[in-house]
Amino acid sequence: MNCNDHLFLSLNEGARNAVTRRTFLRRSAGGIGLAALGGLLGQQSHGAAVPGLAGFPNHPPKAKRIIYLFQSGAPSQMDLFDPKPGMEKHRAEDLPASIRMGQRLTTMTSGQSKFPVAPSIFKFAQHGQSGAWFSELMPHMSKLADEWAIIRSMHTEAINHDPAITFCQTGSQLAGRPSIGSWVTYGLGSENADLPSYVVLTSFGSGRPDDQPLYDRLWSAGFLPAKYQGVRFRNKGEPVLYLNNPAGMDTGTRRETLDELAALNQKHYDAIGDPEIQTRIAQYEMAFRMQTSVPELTDLSKEPQHVLDAYGPDVKRPGSFAANCLLARRLAERDVRFIQLFHMGWDHHSNLPGALKGQCKDTDQPTAALLRDLKDRGLLDDTLVVWGGEFGRTIYSQGQLTETNYGRDHHPRCFTILMAGAGVKKGITYGSTDDFCYNITENPVHVHDLNATILHLMGVHHEKLTFRYQGRDFRLTDIHGVLVKPVIA
Repeated sequence: MNCNDHLFLSLNEGARNAVTRRTFLRRSAGGIGLAALGGLLGQQSHGAAVPGLAGFPNHPPKAKRIIYLFQSGAPSQMDLFDPKPGMEKHRAEDLPASIRMGQRLTTMTSGQSKFPVAPSIFKFAQHGQSGAWFSELMPHMSKLADEWAIIRSMHTEAINHDPAITFCQTGSQLAGRPSIGSWVTYGLGSENADLPSYVVLTSFGSGRPDDQPLYDRLWSAGFLPAKYQGVRFRNKGEPVLYLNNPAGMDTGTRRETLDELAALNQKHYDAIGDPEIQTRIAQYEMAFRMQTSVPELTDLSKEPQHVLDAYGPDVKRPGSFAANCLLARRLAERDVRFIQLFHMGWDHHSNLPGALKGQCKDTDQPTAALLRDLKDRGLLDDTLVVWGGEFGRTIYSQGQLTETNYGRDHHPRCFTILMAGAGVKKGITYGSTDDFCYNITENPVHVHDLNATILHLMGVHHEKLTFRYQGRDFRLTDIHGVLVKPVIA
């Protein structure tokens, strides 16, 4: 222990003796240091569960964990999942005012004198017994058509990326609210003491590598205790910094240091009662465990070659979407509660056909491989997989329209997401849009409805998972949210 520490010097002689490592461990059988050390020595890689709040889950869950494949930038629904072949006869015509109905446009196209209809240049076909429609750009995901529930009638409130992504993740366009992963782990806790309960993986798209950045607040715990914040693994270099002990520091010395820090932090907590001090203690312990668990997790050398081949050639490139999908499966095997992949590069205001091919090449094969891998290992039965972005894209072209090229602006009025796995009906397409893929004509699904349904599949009633902050009870779905029952198995 550092005997010059001001907290140590403020203790009387008896208290100083009590917080030395040997005496602390011997006398405090229920103390944090001994509990942590005992756990580290006695647990295997799958540590004892860390419980969530009393009373959750509210009902038997269909899913134990979530893998959320968030496609940041907004995939074009009419080029991938919602074909509109009738648009070819309207090519280059101005979007009818009766379709637009004065709806808000972004500043990127509001100044255009015309809004020329841009039919997709990609071919569509029906797949599986369900007859679900997929673009030719999705040859691998389409082979799993009978696993997916496709919701074509999603809509949201924001028209620009930052508030729209924030809204999808937190239920609010304003920054500062807890993310969905934080809400889930706050309510349900963790089933692995050696890894974070909420892990975030990010990747750059080849379709548009200079796309908008992501922000840590998208996986923030907001006003929830900080221990529920998502832990981001880096997409370049070491996945987590400072996993290795510095020169001259061995594991035993590190353990002793943490025990002494825990004693001082506990003393500080006893004095002022700040719950964030307990979070700090827990984070120190988690960091110690991750020194062993993360290198083992990220070591793909023991994966069979046929598994690596299934995820595609990018799987060996750290930080790629393919590598992150394989890591997601390995995290799911280790019972990490919430696994979120953000893949950037879907914002195609120009050169959409070329850029979209790149994005689909990044994501199509790894997504299908992940589903098959989970299914082969019996994990898809209790894992919920979600694929989608923050909003859709317009049928009209942003900028010049040619036979082979066009761009599309942001469109919050309708977009498509896909779900598969635990608790989801297989091989269904839910909701419809009009002939211009501009307005919803049947079964609208709001972002709050989607989040309520995700929580429901995890065994949580979205109206009951609340946190009191500044005199108000907050929840992920605010005062909204209706279950999308037709997609629930």
